[in-house]
Amino acid sequence: MEPNRASPSRTLIESILAGSEAIVALGVTLDEVNEDTVVLRMTMRPDLTRDGTIYHGGPVASLIDIAGDMVVAARAGGGVPTISLRVDYLRPCTGSWLRATARLRRFGRTISVSDVDVHDDRGRLCAVGRGTYSSIVG
Repeated sequence: MEPNRASPSRTLIESILAGSEAIVALGVTLDEVNEDTVVLRMTMRPDLTRDGTIYHGGPVASLIDIAGDMVVAARAGGGVPTISLRVDYLRPCTGSWLRATARLRRFGRTISVSDVDVHDDRGRLCAVGRGTYSSIVG
């Protein structure tokens, strides 16, 4: 298990996050990185909501995709393309922030899969997703 501070995986993920204008625009930040797990946070802003209180599904899906990608990228050694993404919304996502926990389900030679749980600031599971990614950086 890698420590959360200054690990090569943390440095890589922070670099990828900071290098993407779309990710920066969403305000997605890295909370934790461990072996086969990445935790990201997205802070509530009115432009990410439907009505000022409920996150719009688009930013939630983006958070899931970014988290899933980052857990594969940590193993692959760089950003990887998304092949497919599935998102299930279980309840309205509300609160001051959302936390996405991505777990590497399988890292293959060419294809990898990650599962992502999204919790609100009260710890309620509000969305889940599964992403399929290329295992090849690019």
